[in-house]
Amino acid sequence: MRLGVLDVGSNTIHLLVVDAHPGARPIPTATHKSVLRLMRYIAPDGSITGEGTTAILTAITSAMTVAKAEGIDELLPFATSAIREATNGALVLDRIRDETGVELQVLSGEDEARLTFLAVRRWSGWSSGSILLLDIGGGSLEIAAGADEYPEVAVSVPLGAGRSTIGFLHEDPPTSDQVDALRSHARTLLEEAVRPFTNRTGNEHVIGTSKTIRSLARLAGSTIPGPGGTERSLLKRSELSDWVPRLAQIPAEARTALPGITPDRTFQIVARGVVLREAMRAFGVDQLEVCPWALREGIILRYLDHLD
Repeated sequence: MRLGVLDVGSNTIHLLVVDAHPGARPIPTATHKSVLRLMRYIAPDGSITGEGTTAILTAITSAMTVAKAEGIDELLPFATSAIREATNGALVLDRIRDETGVELQVLSGEDEARLTFLAVRRWSGWSSGSILLLDIGGGSLEIAAGADEYPEVAVSVPLGAGRSTIGFLHEDPPTSDQVDALRSHARTLLEEAVRPFTNRTGNEHVIGTSKTIRSLARLAGSTIPGPGGTERSLLKRSELSDWVPRLAQIPAEARTALPGITPDRTFQIVARGVVLREAMRAFGVDQLEVCPWALREGIILRYLDHLD
């Protein structure tokens, strides 16, 4: 079966095409991504502007052209925080349905955390024991913990990289006062976020996912041998603390010369680093392992489980 997963997120609209069936690992066959940074199109009243809506429609139309060419059997389309929180989100969803034929499923922040956790559990296996998950998107930070396939606790915090950049880091490069303001804001929100996690064992396998964390790990992390000749990517909070102030002093256009910093992530990488460092601090995490599977894989796995 060929599946297409259409992810309408806060930073990108991303189509992932995979060959998959119940009991098997999904095999990617094609991908199509449009970088929109939808947070730029949020008006003062919280609505997505006309320009932003047009950009979404254009990106979805392009993605569906690829999906048709790839001969997908089923499309799994979903949207996350940008559309979920927009005051005109329902109207935008109606236009998307009417003009492209795509009926987006809007995930809650908890849904995002639960499905990403499922993907991480399947990738890591039962031998990983209890897992603490950190996942940074464009609009929100998802945190989840548990010992099963779905987490016991899952929360979403409005600390996404796009939201944090637009809200606090107004200059390029940002000033130290702007970075400090974001750090203080993140600490305040995370003090509240840690409260539901009172039953932590303290010996969880801490895992980070999303392109954000993979980029930071390529820049500041390390690798160790994994099973079957693979490599495991690790990121220490101390390494992150060393790199974030340095990144904040470099203009965005120059950051792409650094390993792991792609053009679509360069403007938000400082905010990503600040938020991740503060999340690790709040949960007492010194090191995390990076998982290549995230929300899109979780959507696929849940769909296949229902078929099975």
